[in-house]
Formats: sequence, C-alpha cells, structure tokens
Amino acid sequence: MIVRAAKASDAAGICDVWNPLIQGTATTFTTDLKTAEGIAADISARAGAFFVAEEAGELLGLATYFPFRGGPGYARTKEHSINLAPNARGRGVGRALMGALEIHARSSGVHSLWAGISGENLQGVVFHERLGFTHIARLPEVGFKFDRWMDLVLMQKILT
Repeated sequence: MIVRAAKASDAAGICDVWNPLIQGTATTFTTDLKTAEGIAADISARAGAFFVAEEAGELLGLATYFPFRGGPGYARTKEHSINLAPNARGRGVGRALMGALEIHARSSGVHSLWAGISGENLQGVVFHERLGFTHIARLPEVGFKFDRWMDLVLMQKILT
C-alpha cells in the first residue's frame, strides 16, 4: 500500500469510495453525491492537502483537510475528512492516511485539526481517540439523514 498526494485523475476512484458511504451509511450527514469534477476541483484547491491510499492500482481511501470556519482568525485551524473502502478497514490504511495528512498539516502551519464524527460512528470515534484526538463536545440532533436526527461528535488534536 502507498499513500500519496491525490491527483485529478484519482477523482473517479475517490467518488467510488465516498459515494457508497454517502448513500448507505450515517458516517456523513450529507446526501449530496460527489462528482469527479467536484473532487478534481477540491484536489486542485487544497494545494496538496488531499491524500489517497492505493494498492495494486485500487484506491483504498482518502483523507483531506479544509478550513474549519471562514475568516483569518481560523486560518490555522482545519477540519478533516477520512473515508475508507470497506476492504481497507482494519489494515492500517486509515492510520497511514492520517499520518500523511498530519505531516502535511504541521508543515503548513496548521495548529489545530478537528474531526466532526457522526454520533452513530463509534468506530470513527475510537479511531480518532487512538490517534490522539480529544473528545471536545457532542452536539445533539444537529444532523438529519435517513429520516432521523443524529448527534455530531467533535474531536480535536493540537498539532503544534
């Protein structure tokens, strides 16, 4: 397995990993499917802050970070997203992606990295705890998907 910066040519594979999670799980609250064009634009706009893991030509997962909130006061605080294909879970792929993401974030002057995790995604919470993220808050019933309200768990890791 290798972890590398994403390229525009990865966009369709990223959609193949991300869209089934959007359609069939509560790991994300969005219902808007990703498009190859949109992902390619995100890869370009994020200046290297978008990573993929692949093995034998198969995309296993992605990790990226983006502004936490608008405005200059938040410039060194970022939120991240990590998504894995089902066959990549439990193999160290997520840890490898987050390692690359954190190295990039630190070298780019990011001080604080945030995770917004569905309250139904207990594996995601445990994963982030193992990476040194601290549970900061649980926001009750802020997400709505599958005809039900869901909590959002906020976790933070100070990088610098």
